[in-house]
Amino acid sequence: MAPVNLTGIAYNRDGLNEQTLLHLYRQLLRPRLIEEKMLILLRQGRISKWFSGIGQEAISVGTTEALLKDEMIFTMHRNLGVFTSRDIPLYRLFAQWQGKEDGFTKGRDRSFHFGAPDFHIVGMISHLGPQLSLASGVALAHKLAADNRVALAFTGEGGTSEGEFHEALNVAAVWSLPVLFVIENNGYGLSTPTSEQYVCENLADRGLGYGMESHIIDGNNILEVYQTFSRLAADIRENPRPVLIECRTFRMRGHEEASGTKYVPHELMEYWAAKDPIANYQEFLMQEGLLTDELVAAMRAEIKEEINTHLEKAYALPAVEGSIAREINDVYAPYTQSLPENGTGKLSEMRFVDALSAGLRQAMEQNPKLILMGQDIADYGGVFKITDGFMDAFGAGRVRNTPLCESAILGIGLGLSLKGYPSMVEMQFGDFVSVGFNQIVNNFAKLHYRWGHAPNVVVRMPCGGGVGAGPFHSQTNEAWFAHTPGLKVVYPSNPADAKGLLIAALEDPNPVMYFEHKGLYRSLSGQVAEDYYATPIGKARFERRGTDASVITYGMGVHWAEKWAKEANLDLDILDLRSLVPLDYEAIEETVKKTGRVLILHEDTLFGGLGGELSAYIAEYLFEYLDAPVVRSASLDTPVPFSAALEKDFLPEQRFRKQLETLLSY
Repeated sequence: MAPVNLTGIAYNRDGLNEQTLLHLYRQLLRPRLIEEKMLILLRQGRISKWFSGIGQEAISVGTTEALLKDEMIFTMHRNLGVFTSRDIPLYRLFAQWQGKEDGFTKGRDRSFHFGAPDFHIVGMISHLGPQLSLASGVALAHKLAADNRVALAFTGEGGTSEGEFHEALNVAAVWSLPVLFVIENNGYGLSTPTSEQYVCENLADRGLGYGMESHIIDGNNILEVYQTFSRLAADIRENPRPVLIECRTFRMRGHEEASGTKYVPHELMEYWAAKDPIANYQEFLMQEGLLTDELVAAMRAEIKEEINTHLEKAYALPAVEGSIAREINDVYAPYTQSLPENGTGKLSEMRFVDALSAGLRQAMEQNPKLILMGQDIADYGGVFKITDGFMDAFGAGRVRNTPLCESAILGIGLGLSLKGYPSMVEMQFGDFVSVGFNQIVNNFAKLHYRWGHAPNVVVRMPCGGGVGAGPFHSQTNEAWFAHTPGLKVVYPSNPADAKGLLIAALEDPNPVMYFEHKGLYRSLSGQVAEDYYATPIGKARFERRGTDASVITYGMGVHWAEKWAKEANLDLDILDLRSLVPLDYEAIEETVKKTGRVLILHEDTLFGGLGGELSAYIAEYLFEYLDAPVVRSASLDTPVPFSAALEKDFLPEQRFRKQLETLLSY
């Protein structure tokens, strides 16, 4: 049948039956009527903010209807049609927008920033790009499971300028992941037109740079959207690969209602108003003899009644009541460690690096869904050889070399966790984590608090100075992450804890930043149990017991303190924190009360380092037990220098000795 052209929209039934055509119309009408009601409620102050998708409904509805109900979709601001097409009870959406308990985030997130796992939907964070990588992670899970499913992620034309867009597409292409990347090109990023967003004529052309199939379609044509995505999804399920689709549409209202549209030329608004996806499709169905004015009126009345019924139900729900205990408890997923704490099997002498490798290997054997990702970790075994031989043992599917796309790989780790796959992401050097900072502090850390999903991802961080590696391979930046609620942070100082804490981190459902000092890799050996055990996260250990003073430290600081205690014959209490978040406050209290003199030692720079937090805690809660001021010893507040002489001055090892002498003589 030849396509019917209405105001530039060419509709082609292409074998679609009457039931499907009318169903698509109803699914288009539903979000439009909800939006019209929400705009009234916004003016009445019943909701606080609204991002309108009026004029773009065909994209959300068409893509969602083309997918299977259990295929995951990653939404943006203007994708109400995704939620309504997945038949989420409207009262829950209304409760979400009113900040009520029966929404999806217990009042912690507004608008569309939420996940609805039961409906296979994950909403955005305000940084726009990260959900593309999450979709790639879900797609990787599908590929590993060979379950013939796809993932779909939306972005806007403005979001295609973000680094995460390029990283996510690149990794998806390299790994042939079954994922659909959808660009809703609606003409404006807030008030910035596309002419100031990019120079290329078509955003779909960017797919060529990644060796990726791409398409441009009319985003206001519900049939073209539905048919295109139905065809692509069916093909990708059988032949996994990523596809980029640019949907041309327009945003008929402001970025959000307070923005307005005064910056849009009047003739442009008129042009796109004539291409309204609902009015045009309604006219097409009437010409086809499938729709009448009476049927339209009946549908509108039925949907409006549904909206009003669910609004009344939402209004009747109680407002969220504050609970500090609940807020704190919801930051992390509950977890009780069940493995033995320190190993009960045969002991072997292991280097620090070998203990890490042994723990990681045993975790891979214990959990066949655990995935390892990092640069050069497969055939090459990693730059520090921790995963040497792993690919032969576990296969390239589970031990994955990655492009230099740290942010995307972290996001893929989170996406894997959405499908029940834990992962370990190795930063080749801890310094490089800065390019993936957003995924860690805004996605990993906040997700359980926001809507209940705990990303089971461990980020391994080879760190530390003393090896002449200069300012970009020597940082120990644990304070960046210890400050962020929702992350756990560990930092072992010996081989036994290196293995036990790594296993504990991999078993814990919460995201863990795992710091390992590369200066200890091959310089330190110790007795390590050969069985599968987990050193408890949140529990410190005493390296040495004494009465003269307490040195509270972790990582390399433990060895600086132990070395000086032996050389100077000092009777020190040396507390190895080994877990920085959560902290073992009971152990801190024990040592402070015992000696009354405290020096806090760490390799991180002084200002803003963990020592400030520890000294503040001691001053606030244990002041009466102190016989001298708390002393902090840390690296200089400079970048890490390369020269051995300069690095020696930078690190606190020598200053620490003098500071300790001063403390003891106070």
